[in-house]
Amino acid sequence: MKVVIVEDETLAAEKLAHLLKKVTPEIQILTTIESVEEAVEWFSQNPAPELVFMDIQLDDGISFEIFDTIKLEVPVIFTTAYNEYAIRAFKVNSVDYLLKPIEEEALAAAIGKFRKFSQQPVDFESRIAGVINQFRDKYKARFFVKTGQRFQSIPVEKISCFFVEERFTFLKTQEGKTCDLDYSLDQLQKLVDPGMFFRVSRNYLVNINAIDDIISYSTNRLKLKVGKEEVIVSRDKVSDFKQWLDR
Repeated sequence: MKVVIVEDETLAAEKLAHLLKKVTPEIQILTTIESVEEAVEWFSQNPAPELVFMDIQLDDGISFEIFDTIKLEVPVIFTTAYNEYAIRAFKVNSVDYLLKPIEEEALAAAIGKFRKFSQQPVDFESRIAGVINQFRDKYKARFFVKTGQRFQSIPVEKISCFFVEERFTFLKTQEGKTCDLDYSLDQLQKLVDPGMFFRVSRNYLVNINAIDDIISYSTNRLKLKVGKEEVIVSRDKVSDFKQWLDR
């Protein structure tokens, strides 16, 4: 069985490769790809493998963008740290998933499901398209904001955090630009991807990709450096925050 791994975390990719060889000794891992750009280039220039293991969140974007750019007719087992509701979309569309951290038993079951599919005609492209559409409908991809007399659409990937100040809600971009929003922080927490954003306190919702440093702060608390911002993780959020970071 020839497979490709699309995963930007080196340790996660190595663990998956190790488990694959343990579960399916005859497996041949053709390559490990770390970004959307690299995936588009590789799949455009090489014959499709029998199966792809694909992380959703990559360094330069969402792996679904690969399917927007090229026609890729290949079965995919997604790997994800997303919550239960996103996982339901995968199950409904019969495209399998592996929840991080990946366990050997779950991997074996996913490969068994793939083998079952491979014995009968399956329109994997339609199945994957269904997953993508349901997943994208779940969370906002961008926010339309007004700054002065100008309007701008800001992708969520470029937002470092959302915060509340004097009862008003703002977003801050990774370039340090601040824009006000007509949402409460409670509403935003439901609108954005929980695999990317975490509510660290009553006043802050931060993007994992914007955290530059994590420092011990007093007893059982943490201080985050998010760009030029210093954000304190509430004492009651510390444990959940550490688990979220360690998915």
